[in-house]
Parts: sequence; C-alpha cells; structure tokens
Amino acid sequence: MDLVVGATGILGGAICRLLREKGRPVRALVRETSDPAKLAALVEAGVETVVGDLKDPASLRDACRDVGAVLSTASSTLSRTDGDSIDSVDLQGQTALVAAARDAGVGHVVYVSFPPDPAGFPLQDAKRAVEDRIRSSGLPWTILHPTHFREVWLGPALGFDPAQGRARVFGEGLGPIRWVAVADVAAAAVAALDNPQALGRTFELGGPESLSLAEVIDRMEALSGTRLERDVVPLENLHAMLSGEDPLLRSFAALMLACARHGCAIDSTEAERVLGFRPSPLSDHLRGLV
Repeated sequence: MDLVVGATGILGGAICRLLREKGRPVRALVRETSDPAKLAALVEAGVETVVGDLKDPASLRDACRDVGAVLSTASSTLSRTDGDSIDSVDLQGQTALVAAARDAGVGHVVYVSFPPDPAGFPLQDAKRAVEDRIRSSGLPWTILHPTHFREVWLGPALGFDPAQGRARVFGEGLGPIRWVAVADVAAAAVAALDNPQALGRTFELGGPESLSLAEVIDRMEALSGTRLERDVVPLENLHAMLSGEDPLLRSFAALMLACARHGCAIDSTEAERVLGFRPSPLSDHLRGLV
C-alpha cells in the first residue's frame, strides 16, 4: 500500500491517479474538511481514503499502518484550515509524519520539497529541517526538488491570465527558471518507488529550458497574437513582504523574488538518468492558456 499525504492537492492528486493507473494500491490521507468533489474523484479512481491530519500524530500512525511507501506533497501554502501554518503543518506535521513512518516500518519515504534559495524564509527553513529529519531517520528516502510549478505560477491564481489579457510580473521578471509541470513531477515521484538507485538521493526537477518570466510572457504573446498588459509588482513591495511578520507572506515574497531577480538554477541530469525524468515543453502549457 502506498500512502499519499496531500492527495487532494494538484500534485498529490496527480500522484494518486498515476499510482492507480499502474495498478498499485493507494491510501490517501484526507481531512474532514476536504473538498467533497476531490474526495469523490479519489474514490472513483480506486483510492482508499483515511481521515487524518498532519497536526494529529495519532491519525498519522493509523494512516501509516501496513504501508510500504509514503509520498508526501502536503503544505499549508495553498490549502489552509484553522490551525494550519508553516510551523504546524510544514514543519511539525511533516516531522510527525516521518516519526509515524519510522515507527510503522515504512519501506520508503518520498518527500517533495524545493531547491535551495539564497534568501532565508520560513517555508524554506521548515523544508530543510524536515529533509534533515528524513535523512537522519534511518528510513529509506528520496527527496525531490521541483522548481516553480507552471500550473501555479503561470496561471490565473497568480495573475498570469492570457484569457483576460493580463500577466503579472514580479519586478522586471528577469530571473531564469526552469518552470516544471505537475504531471512531470508526479511521474518522477512514482518512478522513485521500487528504484534502488533512487534511495538516499535528492533530485532536482525542472522544465527543459530556463526562461525568465519576461521571456515566458513574450512567448505567450507570440502564441496568442495578443499583447498582454503587465501587472508589475515592484521590487520594493516584495522586499517589504519579505521583511514583514507573516511567515506565509515572507515565503511567497522570497519565491516571487526568484522570479524577479536570481531565478532558480537547477540541473535535472541525475533525475533524467535515474528516474527517467523527461520534462514536457513549456509550450504545451502555454498553448492550453490561449
């Protein structure tokens, strides 16, 4: 049995579907507050659901019972309920999940994090602490470092909305990033299972080319034949967010500053060699927005 934590999110859901397509038995940790439509989709795909919460260690122990592998994509950043925070979910909750997996004798933990960023911010601090805990746990592990997800950063939720003729730009949008597709990261996570070469390894995952947000907008305009109005978020606004008190806003500001300035330089060579990682072209995503 594979346990997916974060199964109602876009990446966790994609992992569940892919595991089921491969005929693997899947259990999903879901909350009582989870979207009924997403729960129904999991059940329809043949996924067993178990109610629990990263903030409830006892529920994690129950969820890990008779599980061979745990794949965790959960985060408080995009889906939050009362009591959710970077500390309670991304740090304490994920740490409790590692302990539950260890106590249950789980054979493999696949943890989705992200590449190191030169800025210090709460979400990164939590991710690195969990990675350290996984490495010292005695569990067989694989850690994945995907870059900025296309579906999130190049989508209407964050202001990239060609259908409305608009595109949000952070600063001048000059940071080169290898924008990655959710489906490609899901495939890499599944490929790590039952793969001895993936054990004890951290893999960086990115798209096939490195492009700044400004260059992505240029490509979008060329595909659509329409000029997009730039909604510019000034650098001073991002620096103000980064120096504020809200851990989530500080974390988003740091990730936006990557788009604005230094980018996210990664090398997926090892993921390609070991996991068969084959990132899809960015144009596939952009055409879907036209």
